[in-house]
Amino acid sequence: MDDSAPRRTTRRVIAVVLLAAVIVAGLAVHALLPDTAVTDIAGDSLYAGAAYLAVVIVAPRLAPLSVGALAAAWCIVIEFFQLTGIPMQLGAIFPASMLVFGTVFDGRDLLVYVVTIVVLVGADAVVAVLRGTSTADPRRAEESATPT
Repeated sequence: MDDSAPRRTTRRVIAVVLLAAVIVAGLAVHALLPDTAVTDIAGDSLYAGAAYLAVVIVAPRLAPLSVGALAAAWCIVIEFFQLTGIPMQLGAIFPASMLVFGTVFDGRDLLVYVVTIVVLVGADAVVAVLRGTSTADPRRAEESATPT
């Protein structure tokens, strides 16, 4: 019996709830805490987490490594996009856009994004194994290939 659809729905619902919590935490860090290196790193970690969760919401079938690759690609592209100056100009017109596109390039952000996403991939993979949904589990692959 194929129970992958309910599991995808569960994964998506959990990701939506977690994304809402990450957004609230990110807004709190941005609005309530002083602008320091620590809060910048926290914000970058929350941004990477939000990117990871957004990918899970859009594509819940993807394995953690694929989700991580897409989330990392998004974060890296956005960081390099900041070198164009466009995010800074957008921020001057519509300040909320800075929460999505940032403003200025910072190489440290790239490291924070990657480290955060590696941790999330690991955690997501562990959860997948515990739930019996790991794409790396050959028994699951055989079960899904067998017609019911």
